[in-house]
Amino acid sequence: MRYVAAYLLALLGGNENPSIGDIKKILDSVGIEMDKSHVEKVISELKGKKIDDVIAQGNTKLAGLPTGGAVAVAASAGSAAPAAGGSAAPAEEKKEEKKEESEESDEDMGFGLFD
Repeated sequence: MRYVAAYLLALLGGNENPSIGDIKKILDSVGIEMDKSHVEKVISELKGKKIDDVIAQGNTKLAGLPTGGAVAVAASAGSAAPAAGGSAAPAEEKKEEKKEESEESDEDMGFGLFD
């Protein structure tokens, strides 16, 4: 990712064909060591392509990926059903214990030990 970012910075700086030396100069300016093979890979993959087209293609590919939100909702709904059917009392006891702990922590009324 750092090599792609350095490549993009070189493009933004007006360099239409960044070289390994250009990317090395950018990375050295922020103290990052460069792996020449990775930089060569980035340059070869992006050579002759317009960066706007590459970004647009990436956005269309990312749009098809699941973000995980729907999966988490389905998983929590599925795990809540057996808990509700089996034993709801232990869940209530845990909630009550948490309330008691928070009440105990309020005993100092906002005054700390070293205030």
